[in-house]
Amino acid sequence: MFLSSDDAKSIADKVLARSKADACAVQIQGGLDQSLRFARRGATTNLASAEANLRISSHIGGRIGSCSISRFDDEALAAAVARSEEIARMLPVDPDYVAPLGPQNYGFSDRYDDATANLHLDALADAAARVIEEGERIGVDTFGCATTARRFNAYATSAGLFAYERRSEIDLSATARNRADAWSGWAGAHQFFADRLNAEAIARVACAKGAHDATPVDLEPGAYTVVLEPEATTEFAFWLIKTMEARAADEGRSFFTRPGGGALLGEKLFDEQLTIRVDPADPLAPEAAFGFEGVPHRARAFVENGVVTTLYRSRAWAQKTESEAIPFARNFVMSGGDVSIDEMVRSVRRGVLVTRLWYTNIVDRKSLLLTGLTRDGNFLIENGRIVAPMRNMRFNQRLGELFSNIKALGPTRRTWRAAGEGGAPAAPAMLVDGFNFSSKSSGI
Repeated sequence: MFLSSDDAKSIADKVLARSKADACAVQIQGGLDQSLRFARRGATTNLASAEANLRISSHIGGRIGSCSISRFDDEALAAAVARSEEIARMLPVDPDYVAPLGPQNYGFSDRYDDATANLHLDALADAAARVIEEGERIGVDTFGCATTARRFNAYATSAGLFAYERRSEIDLSATARNRADAWSGWAGAHQFFADRLNAEAIARVACAKGAHDATPVDLEPGAYTVVLEPEATTEFAFWLIKTMEARAADEGRSFFTRPGGGALLGEKLFDEQLTIRVDPADPLAPEAAFGFEGVPHRARAFVENGVVTTLYRSRAWAQKTESEAIPFARNFVMSGGDVSIDEMVRSVRRGVLVTRLWYTNIVDRKSLLLTGLTRDGNFLIENGRIVAPMRNMRFNQRLGELFSNIKALGPTRRTWRAAGEGGAPAAPAMLVDGFNFSSKSSGI
């Protein structure tokens, strides 16, 4: 279900009018999605779905009770309001309690396009056809998924705040395997505007990566120079900023904790080439205008030339520390350079080209130790040339060390979704030394 701003506000107003709590907040989210999966030479699954949900948070005496529903008729709304208030009265007082926000000033975030929002199955079929045709042309089997969506997010409070945003999306992920099923390549992209997604380019990259008949080699675990393609760089950058949380740093539970107490703001912790920014107005990876609890997103750097300048801060922690609330962002831009991937490869005596990662997770937040696997296209580099496809490896890598050993950066470009979170940031290819592959993996 896709609601307009007026429709969402009308529903929110009904909830707020029924509330008997000290304060009340309402979030409504939903949208329309369709996808087309394909394998080898044809479509396998077409799915279309519509959903919307509403979450009521009732504030009573420093307690917050919440109830979520997916029906918006008067009876369902009244029952949900009553239930959220009942829950609030049963809870202990929240020591981190903050009242709902009042009206806010939001910047413009350009993430919606009528043409993209109204795409039909034929657009997905056309994108899939580009991949299938390229696979047939060079003799590889192709698999993937094309999706489109239009989504909305609305937030209202009894203090007078109403915020509404919508976004359109198109997404293509393509995997190519050689006919012996012994090697795999991948490419993908996510865009808010359909005319920015180049299905033919995605098809060419995925199929070229997959078209290797040589037997993949195994590499012994150890520290290597690696060339990370933008999707892999994005994954590492995503996990870095996900750990940049002010409360954990202030309380001594974080990599960003200063010895003796407090947060390491203003300290140079990474290579001076590392800059990560969030900006709702960014043309490559615009963040939403507002985040959790309606807190506005503003243009700001989290890391500037290797110096940590900003940490995320919840409203509760901002209130306790008398500082600004800063919401978590899913879309960010990592600044790049002008070194091409080919130039990076030519500079490597022995190392690995990594297409992308998967199954990543933080092992230890104080040391920023991240684990995960490579996926869909490792290549062994020797004496400045790619000499063979290479089987996947597990890595255990400290992000502080990774982003302190940057040797070169490529141009920044928008990438596919990072860590499955729905965001699609922008990042460059990155050449780093001392990357720690911890064990072999038999997959490709």
